[in-house]
Amino acid sequence: MNLKGRLIAAGVLAAAAVITFGIAKSGRLISDKQEDTVFSGRKETLYLWYADEGLTSYLSAAAVTYNESHDVRVVPVLESGLEYLEKINSASLAEDGGADIYVLSHDLLGKAYLAGLASEVSPPEGVLMEESYMGTGLNAAAYKDKIIGYPFYFETSALLYNKTYLKDMAVSFLETEKARAEAENQEGAQGQGAEGEETAPADGSAQAGENTGTGSEAGSGEDAGDGRAEDEMAANGFSKEQIAEKMQELLPATIEEIETFADNYDAPEQVEGVFKWDVTDIFYNYFFVGNSIKIGGEAGWDTSQIDIYNQDAIASMRVYQDLNQFFSIDTGEIDYDTILDEFIDGKMVFTIATTDAVARLEQAREEGLFAYEYDVALAPDVSESKKGRSLSMTNCVVVNGYSENKEEANDFAYFLTSQYNDILYARAGKVSAAKEMSYDYETLGCFAKEYERSISMPKMIETSGFWLRLEQLFSKVWNGADANEMLKQLSEQVMSQVTGSPYEEQYIEEEIPKEEDEEYLDEEYYTQEALDEQ
Repeated sequence: MNLKGRLIAAGVLAAAAVITFGIAKSGRLISDKQEDTVFSGRKETLYLWYADEGLTSYLSAAAVTYNESHDVRVVPVLESGLEYLEKINSASLAEDGGADIYVLSHDLLGKAYLAGLASEVSPPEGVLMEESYMGTGLNAAAYKDKIIGYPFYFETSALLYNKTYLKDMAVSFLETEKARAEAENQEGAQGQGAEGEETAPADGSAQAGENTGTGSEAGSGEDAGDGRAEDEMAANGFSKEQIAEKMQELLPATIEEIETFADNYDAPEQVEGVFKWDVTDIFYNYFFVGNSIKIGGEAGWDTSQIDIYNQDAIASMRVYQDLNQFFSIDTGEIDYDTILDEFIDGKMVFTIATTDAVARLEQAREEGLFAYEYDVALAPDVSESKKGRSLSMTNCVVVNGYSENKEEANDFAYFLTSQYNDILYARAGKVSAAKEMSYDYETLGCFAKEYERSISMPKMIETSGFWLRLEQLFSKVWNGADANEMLKQLSEQVMSQVTGSPYEEQYIEEEIPKEEDEEYLDEEYYTQEALDEQ
């Protein structure tokens, strides 16, 4: 393809690299003469379009590396995100051509494929996609049972917590348990001593002394005889393993357990709340209904797999609504950035965060603004019986259906997404969707685990507007609207959009917990039985 379109600067590189790429400033066209000068030689040229300026350094470095070892030149082109796909389409249909490959959010893959802008992947010979990329990424990159993009990087949300606070709480619990055990042992020893005085012979004191000596020797062996170094013991005489085990025990796995934690937590003075998250953003709320709402199936394109209005979804939204009273979060005064700032200041124990939080916390630590340890866990389940599931987004590298260099484009796309991803987070702040990654920070591995169990945003054109409506539903339910009625209305709107005709859901009578029914019936039965016996 000839470069006739508008190219925007791809970042700060060495002058020679810039000349090699031939990346012009925004609004400048590269003339045929300039192109011949810059791209003299017989190498094929691939144009890689992207809309996220944060990728510039990474893509430029990847292009240089690939150009050095392949008979292909890769030219990264930064394009405006406004009507990005429409620009790719227009350039592809023009004589001068456009992108051979481009980076695209997975939820737009269906639209791209139907427009002829995405072709089924054709990785290098011997490569199995399922061995190279995580399953969630492959589902995100699939449309109509075809994989039409190489999973590049992902975003999802998980539970971020103050590890220092949890550690302090674990030590406090261990101290309480130790004191209780010592008190019980002392009571037991006193009881045995009193019994011994009644039955012991005259030389019983010598026997007691022998037992005491043995106990003392055993204690010395435990402390020093096994060669354990003092630095292996953590605060207050508890081992690191003991504290870690207690921390894991205290770490909430469900929303119910977070509420229990809050009820029992003796918060330091600076802590203003136990759990706080951006309740105005569907990305941080979705885990409440991620396992109960179905919208397009695992790959997000099947219109026959839609289930929005059901018992589990209603019950999960009831739990969500109750949290407004429990944690009293004012939707008019919060946003994600503010909450993360408060977390950095030590004002909360738990929040729901995305992968960008890791870089932000590490930077705050380097600047001396974050004085705590932190960690990441899977997003909590709603309850033991109602599982949670986060939402995820996957950006893919797509081979343009109009490209004349599909083989070369596929080879580079595979290289970029699975072989040159070690510096992706350091250079661009993105987390690779490839398998068996060695991440810069352990916490990114926790986000990867969350991503593997997450559900991708659907790519059905028929359900456009669903996420805005769902976000509005969460807002209304948070502020007191009836969850049952709101879910019914949303389902009717979506199904009417998919079927093309008015759709009405049958009202669902909410289930009453069986335990309550059984207890009431048993009480009534035994009361009547007692009356009959009189």
